[in-house]
Amino acid sequence: MNIVGIIPARFASSRLVGKPLADIGGKPMIQHTYENAKKSKLMNDLIVAVDDSKIFDVVSSFGAKAVMTDKNFNSGSDRIAFVATKIPEADIIVNIQGDEPFIDGRMIDEAIQPFLFERDIQVSTLVKKITDIKELKSPSVPKVVFDYQNYAMYFSRSIIPYVRDANSKIEMFHSTDFYKHIGLYVYKRETLLKFTRLKPTDLELTEKLEQLRLLENGIKIKVVITEYESFSVDTPEDLKKARKYYEKYIKSRGENEQKN
Repeated sequence: MNIVGIIPARFASSRLVGKPLADIGGKPMIQHTYENAKKSKLMNDLIVAVDDSKIFDVVSSFGAKAVMTDKNFNSGSDRIAFVATKIPEADIIVNIQGDEPFIDGRMIDEAIQPFLFERDIQVSTLVKKITDIKELKSPSVPKVVFDYQNYAMYFSRSIIPYVRDANSKIEMFHSTDFYKHIGLYVYKRETLLKFTRLKPTDLELTEKLEQLRLLENGIKIKVVITEYESFSVDTPEDLKKARKYYEKYIKSRGENEQKN
């Protein structure tokens, strides 16, 4: 089974222009993402899908494979699908978000593992139990509910499931388990290509959640519960947090490892 990871890296981000090149601890964010994703033990190859020559040059400079794509693709999924068309030998495509500089390679392997044991799986993704009520209330954190076979039933920016008998969000929070979606996807190659040919669907446009296009077209999504945390950088404020996180945890951890 040939498993290829693709990291979409778009220069013209609406909230943080040039985001892949943003400096975190002396390295561009895309390099952090690439180096951490490279720690996956199950991927056979890793490619960065870029839309700008500046990103292409930087990615090439640290030894990664870069493929130039059209600036006008609507989403990262379209960008990785374009690259996937150029690698017909790939069986499985992993979509790794370029704005997650601290992604753990073990998360990637967790999302891939169902494909090793279940032949019928078309798509998998990660979810994590919500432990902070702020995340539960935040519409920027997509929530997910899934069935007893761990297939997604629905994704929403609203609180799902809704605890009818709870008198407050705090009471709701302590009444049941809630899960947030982590936007790492693993696809069978042909499923990814089919997905990106489908038109945006009603619920997708309503919730502004691309994965609902899969569910509305009857494509099941296997969810894998992870214990690892994800850190997405979408805004200048997120970038400041990422830099502080790097200085406090990542840099100090590396220095300690060198001493030992």
